[in-house]
Amino acid sequence: MHPAEPKSNLWTHTSAPTPHYPALQGERRADVAVVGGGFTGLSAALHLAMGGADTVLLESEQPGFGASGRNNGQVIPAYSRHNPDDAVAAFGEERGERLNEMVAASADLVFDLIRKHEIECDAVQNGWLQPAHRASRMRGVRAKHDQWAARGAPVEMYDAARAAELTGSPIYHGGWLHRSGGHIQPLGYSRGLARAAQAAGVAVHGDSPVQAVDREGGQWRLKAAGGVLRADKVILATNGYTGNLFPNLRQTIVPLRSTHVATTVLGDNVAKTILPGDHGLSDTRQALWAFRKDRFGRIVTTSAPVFTAGARGRMTASTIRRLNIAFPQIEQPQVEYVWEGIIAMTPERLPRYHELAGGMIAALGYSGRGIALGTAVGRMMAQRALGLPANELALPPAPLKPLPMHDLVVPLARTLSWYFRWRDSRD
Repeated sequence: MHPAEPKSNLWTHTSAPTPHYPALQGERRADVAVVGGGFTGLSAALHLAMGGADTVLLESEQPGFGASGRNNGQVIPAYSRHNPDDAVAAFGEERGERLNEMVAASADLVFDLIRKHEIECDAVQNGWLQPAHRASRMRGVRAKHDQWAARGAPVEMYDAARAAELTGSPIYHGGWLHRSGGHIQPLGYSRGLARAAQAAGVAVHGDSPVQAVDREGGQWRLKAAGGVLRADKVILATNGYTGNLFPNLRQTIVPLRSTHVATTVLGDNVAKTILPGDHGLSDTRQALWAFRKDRFGRIVTTSAPVFTAGARGRMTASTIRRLNIAFPQIEQPQVEYVWEGIIAMTPERLPRYHELAGGMIAALGYSGRGIALGTAVGRMMAQRALGLPANELALPPAPLKPLPMHDLVVPLARTLSWYFRWRDSRD
């Protein structure tokens, strides 16, 4: 089975049942149209409805079909590469600190929504760990900790002995803990957001790929497969699945396969020695090693194949080797699920927000932090559509910057895992 097939995805088999959202049929009018049924679009739609806007969401498949239902499930209130001081350097003190505040609060937003709307998604907010895989990486870990601590985040440092206790692995040299992080069943969270949005009044339509968006009589006209939606404002929330609805938007990001692997269910005696506090873990490698447990006792981890041909076998073998290194107490690890989705990376590894034209806005490029950041940015775009001035947003509007030779850059970027692995082996 190909890793892109929904049945290959662990979360498809462990998510709560969900209704089938019907396709848009005929003609419909709304205050705001949201295109995309992932974390960003669903959060935007929910917050729009809570703010009183008549909202219609159009998803080409069903909510959570894309990377929002296919990721590792870790909820991380931090940047993938940068520190808070970098945001200040990039956007200025006021805007940079506003962005830092949004990122710092993003995990709490996720878990607050889960509690408020009683979303069934195996939510665990025990914290997120970033241990150092080399002693030389402790300096960068300390910088992250210190900068978030200076802004009041609930963080702490730990040494190698404590790292072994927290992770259940003997390979780490210390690290930092962000207590507001955690992990969820991401497809269950996506589906729960869809149900919450519908209960708040959003018309949620699946199986409704948008084929064209045009300006007509002061409104936007969205042509879907089975109908037409007219709206005053449009939110594009398609991220790694962005197509050609707006010129050059697709060329601003690099879509990358995000591949994940789950073991068979471990025995209780072994499972309780691995991440015994039920934390999520993403270490300091650029070719990331990320681990968490699901509620049944599987280890869910990441993989990074360069080529798709024969990838399943290679990922199975490489995952077993990685588990033998990180958790030698699993004597004979076995792989049960291998799946993938498409995430969006930006060159600077920061999300981008765009005001495209006449009330059409978009955001994309979470670079592996989509659960927390996508949810927060979705709320931010809802606030903008409801009238919040652009100069009060956490993310300043950015001009479209298509990547030169985009169609060449994308396949080349997929080979970077070789380079990252080489870098990870060096100081």
